Amino acid sequence: MSEMMWLIRKTLKDTFRRKRSWFMYIGLPIIGILISMLIYSSVRTSTIQVGVINQDGNHPITVDTIRFMEGLSHVKVTVTDEKTLQSDLAEGRLDTGIIFKQGFADSVRSGQPGQLNMVSVKGIQVTAYLKAMLQSYISNIAAIGKEAKGDEAAFSSIYAAYSQRNFTLQENALPNTSTTKAMTYQSIGLLISFMMFSAVNMSEIILKEKENRTFLRLLSSPMSARMYVISNVVVNMLLMLVQIVVTLFMMKNVFHIDSGIPYGQLITALLLFAVAAVALSLLIVAFAKSTSGAGALQNLIITPSCLLAGCYFPMDIMPDTVRKISNFLPQHWLLDMINKLQQGQTLGSLTMNMTILVGFAVVFALIAIYRFGRNNDSRQFV
Repeated sequence: MSEMMWLIRKTLKDTFRRKRSWFMYIGLPIIGILISMLIYSSVRTSTIQVGVINQDGNHPITVDTIRFMEGLSHVKVTVTDEKTLQSDLAEGRLDTGIIFKQGFADSVRSGQPGQLNMVSVKGIQVTAYLKAMLQSYISNIAAIGKEAKGDEAAFSSIYAAYSQRNFTLQENALPNTSTTKAMTYQSIGLLISFMMFSAVNMSEIILKEKENRTFLRLLSSPMSARMYVISNVVVNMLLMLVQIVVTLFMMKNVFHIDSGIPYGQLITALLLFAVAAVALSLLIVAFAKSTSGAGALQNLIITPSCLLAGCYFPMDIMPDTVRKISNFLPQHWLLDMINKLQQGQTLGSLTMNMTILVGFAVVFALIAIYRFGRNNDSRQFV
């Protein structure tokens, strides 16, 4: 045990003696948080600027419709004329324009709404919300017109009762957590990538010490090759734990990004993935014959797999084929676990995700052990 503790201290000392290691293992995950904040910080609920042209006069239906739009949340209505409307739309001062043509109120009262135009240069992403709300409101009034069947007195009586709205509606605005959840997803996705690269870099120490013959000198002492590998795995897991804790601490207490997941559950999920990442790093080292070969393998495996698993982009924008491929990658099952935890599921209900992550770790480790055992290179240590 004393020999293993000496190996752990030696590996940690040799690793963090260089400033580059501090940046790579601790700094990069923090930079990942900053990147996610830059991506999603501009995502805000904006106010839709609406220009209104009323060519229908002061008819109560038209006036009430304009007043209805003014009461909508995140909508600012400005009454204008046609020339100013076109100029403001072209210059971006208005998002959309509503033109109430002459006869609009009569068409609604007859049950056949018309004489209403909506213009915009920004497309459906701006007009969809306002159009849906207007259609609902106007359809209700048109339904009254259909029931009245041309009877002015009946329509006026029903419309007056509808306009009074003798009921109380209490509005409670809930906080919008979609942006913070997206930041969490992006930060965790980048952390996954950095963890995998860090695990391989730490396992590469084995190859480096074989190349410079340090490993052979260590084996001349009472230390065994198995103890040497186990010490490297322990250091690797300690490094993963530090990365996880530092990243989550910075997210919560420095950048104020609330993931909505208890620390214990989030750390447990990430540590399960860390085991799979360390096992994969040993697998890469087992197949590589040099540090340059290990570097090539990690770039060939980690970057494409993280891309396909959704670490860099949300899976919602991926095609179905890519989503099916991601089911064979451990990163996907961790991100899926994070999404489900944010939706309120408990860690105990995600046994399938945890089992699959453990399964990946076991398979990677067994293949690495087999490869080490079958390697006939005299420099091999297992």
